[in-house]
Amino acid sequence: MATIEHCLYCFEVLSANLEKRGPMSLSDVQTSWEDYPKGLEDDDAASISSLDDKENGSSSSENHPATHPALAVPRNPAVQRLSSRDSSSSSGISTPASASSTSLIPSTANTTPSSSTPSFVPVGQHPRRTSQRASNASEFPVFVTWNTISTSSASSHDKTLRGCIGTFVAKPLVEGLKSFTLHSALQDPRFPPIAIRELPTLEVSVTLLTDFETCKDVMDWELGVHGIRIFFYVKNRSFEACYLPDVAVEQGWDKEETIISLMRKAGWGGKREKWREVGDMKVVRFQGKAESVGYEEFRGWKEWAAKGAGDK
Repeated sequence: MATIEHCLYCFEVLSANLEKRGPMSLSDVQTSWEDYPKGLEDDDAASISSLDDKENGSSSSENHPATHPALAVPRNPAVQRLSSRDSSSSSGISTPASASSTSLIPSTANTTPSSSTPSFVPVGQHPRRTSQRASNASEFPVFVTWNTISTSSASSHDKTLRGCIGTFVAKPLVEGLKSFTLHSALQDPRFPPIAIRELPTLEVSVTLLTDFETCKDVMDWELGVHGIRIFFYVKNRSFEACYLPDVAVEQGWDKEETIISLMRKAGWGGKREKWREVGDMKVVRFQGKAESVGYEEFRGWKEWAAKGAGDK
């Protein structure tokens, strides 16, 4: 599934394109990230020290009033993202006022997929925090999402969709990541191309899709587990659109609300209560967990990697 290294590679590809230089390869990024000091050793040492103090009976605040500060947030980036999610709010889910709410516009010919144009613009992705490693598969359908992170709120970081393009066609991983990194950042028809000055405000999220299955009926899928892609006909006109797995949960929709919203996204303008009357609706479900990285994390790793290269 998607990994931190995939996200770092997307940032590397975009920044290299904007800076007019060649990017690091994905394999180099993966090797570098494996060697990148994430601070776990210090955290483990601190934990062991704390346990030793307790065994020696020296954990009393009366005896050592200033030697036992509160535990620090883990400096490992993957753990840090998990910690920040849990501490920032109880839900960790975007509201309809977030970036994904802007996705509920009808799809146009440029953004609605068809059998002849597999690339399209999915929207509303919630960056689920995961630390899964990639499977042995070398080809995936891939989606790359860029969000702008606003720090104007003291309590949370608001996200605004900045670009998102992907494909249902399995691509070699390096090719897919590189291609859709640039397509989503520079060629999403809903937004102007991302400029170099915007990089510090960005977060990238990567989703690799798996487990495609044709549903038995329009409700044969699970909220929070499956993304869905629908196909239907109205007056001899075909419609199709998709939502990634996190969208319905982000918006707080039930299954029916999700289907109706997706039909609107596809361009259907019928009455809400008549949605079941459309012709021959087909639903394909799929799965895919996203991984996300913000610019600060990318910059920290990149500066370390550049320094290491300079020392060789």
